[in-house]
Amino acid sequence: MDYYQEYQRWCEAPEFDEETKKELLAINGDKEEIEDRFYKELEFGTAGLRGIIGAGTNRMNQYTVGKATQGLANYIIEQGTGDKGVAISYDSRKMSKEFSLQTALILCANGIKAYLFENLRPVPELSFAIRKLGCTAGVMITASHNLPKYNGYKVYWEDGAQIETSRGNDIISKVRAVESFSAIQQISKEEAVQKGLLYMIGTQMDEEYIKTLKKLVLNPEIMKEQGKKLKVVYTPLHGTGNTIAERLFKELGIENVYVVPEQSQPDGNFPTVDYPNPEDPKAFTLALALAKKVDADVVLATDPDADRLGIFAKDSKTGEYMTYTGNMSALLIAEYRISQMKEKGILPENGVLVTTIVSSELAKAIAKHYDLECIEVLTGFKNIAPVIREVEENQDKTYVFGYEESYGCLIGDYARDKDGISAVMALCEAACYYQSKNKTLWEAMNDIYEKYGYYKEAQPSIVREGPQGAQEIKDMMTKMRNTEIKQIGNYKVLTFKDIEKDIVKDMETGEIRKTGLPQSNVLYYELEKNSWCCIRPSGTEPKIKLYMGVKGTSDEDATKKLEELKEAMLKIVQ
Repeated sequence: MDYYQEYQRWCEAPEFDEETKKELLAINGDKEEIEDRFYKELEFGTAGLRGIIGAGTNRMNQYTVGKATQGLANYIIEQGTGDKGVAISYDSRKMSKEFSLQTALILCANGIKAYLFENLRPVPELSFAIRKLGCTAGVMITASHNLPKYNGYKVYWEDGAQIETSRGNDIISKVRAVESFSAIQQISKEEAVQKGLLYMIGTQMDEEYIKTLKKLVLNPEIMKEQGKKLKVVYTPLHGTGNTIAERLFKELGIENVYVVPEQSQPDGNFPTVDYPNPEDPKAFTLALALAKKVDADVVLATDPDADRLGIFAKDSKTGEYMTYTGNMSALLIAEYRISQMKEKGILPENGVLVTTIVSSELAKAIAKHYDLECIEVLTGFKNIAPVIREVEENQDKTYVFGYEESYGCLIGDYARDKDGISAVMALCEAACYYQSKNKTLWEAMNDIYEKYGYYKEAQPSIVREGPQGAQEIKDMMTKMRNTEIKQIGNYKVLTFKDIEKDIVKDMETGEIRKTGLPQSNVLYYELEKNSWCCIRPSGTEPKIKLYMGVKGTSDEDATKKLEELKEAMLKIVQ
């Protein structure tokens, strides 16, 4: 595709509206900007779309969303499941509401029922709703924790999980087969309602979702008793979280909840943060200021679609608020819930803990201690969900807990995606329990390290934007894949996994075997002394992502080892 010819077509063809043409004519002469908008089509990947909002083939707009939805509709029609319907939700990002209604109406125009949330709702509630309503699929309009200029389109299937790779590829082929935007079916909202194809989801779904979460509480009485004293600061970071969270706090008995006022309302501009991501400590600036003012015990933040949770907890010895990584917060929840299930005699003998290959090795230590099977999958909750489905269908194992390092976990099987709302609930329950034992959450975390060892992880990234950056990322992966690396910093490489080529190489004997994992562009280095490194290109952002972990004898020892490993790995990759 000649990007400039395509740019001119968008500026002139009658199928494009005047606002789109006006936006594109304003960049006439800016070769770099035109190329970035038109050098490729915004790819419908195995999880859907994600991109910068704007006019162009490589942007999120009504035309790219329309084409994706028409392709999805064609796939659903081919499956013969259109009468089951599609559930649709959206977050607070720019154009989210418009894209969600457009998605619903295109589906309706194709004779497919659409269940549209009347207002923005979190990802986990959409996953729950798909299962509750018996839908064939779901769509969430969100770019999760990306920068404000982004939006996205995530596709889920009937079990409430993001579409798997094989189904995703089938849908992608249908999207690509939509050759022109004029092939996108259209219908008005009034006609869709009149034909009985468009249904609005109201607050009854909130009732069902909250009721389901509350059943997962292990110590409700302790929560109500200690909830009178526990002080919690919470921020939804201008996103969907507070559509549910504040009410849930109240019903659970957490009385002293302080929602950050400047961030309580949905706002796609995210005016108080550069990056609405609970992984970024800077996103907690206002929350921490409020925490110090009210002397809070715990500080919680969910991202815009509320599937991720970030936390700070007060260290009573220093008075400082200590940050938790995604590994730390999830495994604190895991240790609390699993230990309590064990104590109450309700921990399944055939229980499984599901984690990912880029998550902490501490997960394996916890699983081993409680005689749980630890199952490792590729990164992303869409790879955890099939394990939950499989154990449910086979009934030979019982799902206990699942998590990934990117601040997401799921404490029950009511949904098939990570849930920041239930994580908020579980974290507050843990805080109440440890408070009843005269311990803070930070003391509880240190107890875990004393029990299992000091595991620490880091996830540095190398950002490369634009078409040139995309090539540089590709070149980095090729270089790493084709270079035999026997030493990374102070550590010998024990095994090398190339998951795209499905090989595991023993670096000492040269023996090669299969990974047993689905094909993916991931390289993994198992190192000596319980250490490891992994590298993969991001599927949603212009960056190459590095993951690594170490085990130390103390916090200081682990921190020093991790920093040395990070420096060594970055030097090799770049």
